[in-house]
Amino acid sequence: MTDLREVVLDTESTGLDYKQGDRIIEIGCIELINKVKTNNYFHTYVNPERGVSKGAYDVHGISSDFLKDKPLFSDIAKDFYSFIKDSTLVIHNAKFDIGFINNEFQMVGMPKITMSGIIDTLLVARKKFPGSPASLDALCKRFNISLDKRDKHGALIDSELLAMVYVELTGNEQTKFQFQIANHNNASANLQKKNFPNRKFILSEDEKNAHNELIKNISKPLWNKYN
Repeated sequence: MTDLREVVLDTESTGLDYKQGDRIIEIGCIELINKVKTNNYFHTYVNPERGVSKGAYDVHGISSDFLKDKPLFSDIAKDFYSFIKDSTLVIHNAKFDIGFINNEFQMVGMPKITMSGIIDTLLVARKKFPGSPASLDALCKRFNISLDKRDKHGALIDSELLAMVYVELTGNEQTKFQFQIANHNNASANLQKKNFPNRKFILSEDEKNAHNELIKNISKPLWNKYN
């Protein structure tokens, strides 16, 4: 069975509209293998070369001064792309993040990400719970996922929360099923590899007599029912 690699991704930005010049200031990615979180992750702050809007600062608390000595997107673009390429991306409200990410990639001459390889958990939640709140906070509350570690929004902490929400949303049944099949196949293969010797067990006369005496003491044996 081939392991399924998925990357849960979130970003923070200077504002809400990259078309108006807003830029990414933080990227957080969590790796899942067969829906299980690994210790492999990607996280960086980014110098956006512009100021952070007050509205955005109120949400994530990342200031322009804090970002002054952070790397430019061009400095981290290749490492970021290498981490996410060839994997399914799991994003909450994917159009927002992908719009910003593709804008940054375009600015440094790198290929854009297509929406075909993305799972948008916002759309999944709306389909599964129509009419109910589908924000990340609301889904954490629905699935009893603690928000105590998060004071403000942040790309890495939100990715960790989203990873837990995503597993709850999808149920993880397919992974369990594949794991059981793999174990069954491995067990069968192991049995087939063993060479069991042919053995004959010949009863002695004493054993035969003991067996016959035992049979006589069983009242209404089932095998007589079918004779």
